[in-house]
Amino acid sequence: MAEDRSSFTAPTPPTPPAHSPLARAERFVWLTARVLEQRLFAYHFRGGDAGPVETALDAYRNEDGGYGHGLEPDLRGPVSQPLHTAHALRVLDAVGSCGGQRVERMCRYLTSVSTADGALPAIHPSQRPYPAAPFVPVVDDPPGELLATGPVVGLLHRNEVWHAWLFRATDFCWQAAESLATSHPYEVEAAVAFLDAAPDRPRAEAAADRLGRLVRRQRLAVLDPNDLGAYPVSPGYAPGEHHFPHDYARNPHSLARAWFTDDEMARSLDFLAAEQEDDGGWPVRWRHWAPAPTLEARPRVTLEALRTLRAYGRSLG
Repeated sequence: MAEDRSSFTAPTPPTPPAHSPLARAERFVWLTARVLEQRLFAYHFRGGDAGPVETALDAYRNEDGGYGHGLEPDLRGPVSQPLHTAHALRVLDAVGSCGGQRVERMCRYLTSVSTADGALPAIHPSQRPYPAAPFVPVVDDPPGELLATGPVVGLLHRNEVWHAWLFRATDFCWQAAESLATSHPYEVEAAVAFLDAAPDRPRAEAAADRLGRLVRRQRLAVLDPNDLGAYPVSPGYAPGEHHFPHDYARNPHSLARAWFTDDEMARSLDFLAAEQEDDGGWPVRWRHWAPAPTLEARPRVTLEALRTLRAYGRSLG
């Protein structure tokens, strides 16, 4: 006779030691995070279910299929934006729910705001009546950007989502990623997000190899955290807004991992672990322009730091 498991529940992970990095981060999350990041922390580190994460994310969804309401903290106001919607896709991907009618509606929204070349603008002009970070200016006829398009296309490919919008958007990402002669760290991150999931693997590996040489040539990754002054800060970035190997290769399976030696990656992860602050959270490195966006971004940055450290086998407690 088969055993009845209907009343069984997954065991709750053991409580981490009180002064461990994970315990300190958990206290920080409960003190400061939005419900969404609280639910994400529970999912990733306390054995929580995906359902409550999806429910929390629904609060940011609009009738057009896009997402708004400050989901991406540096854009305020209710209107849907590509950056909000990209963040929603990252959340769904993180909990294994990136598919179905919800994502179909998101693709329809992305189609509606795409530029003539099939790409996404960083900011749609509908943002104009609402506050936004000064480093994401609103213009009337914004161009398509790899920065906005690459992560979305990569996530959709990784989750085997097929939609008519993807064909031209994928072509745009290939052309943009393969033609970069100079770049800046966030654009490189976007290119990696695309290449890590692009369906043509040999082509992606070749493009990533070229991009890695560009990163080292332009010194876009700090290889020695004890000598930060030797690495330039990209124009428009905040003072000290450096990027490190772990920012490009957030897990050891990323194509960007091959850009760095084992010693360089170890130093990068040591630096990341040491960045945890006294309150248990990790700092926001980009420019602070208003209190609420910084407060709301820190729990997300903290979750990303914890997940990166765990992906590389670093002990969290």
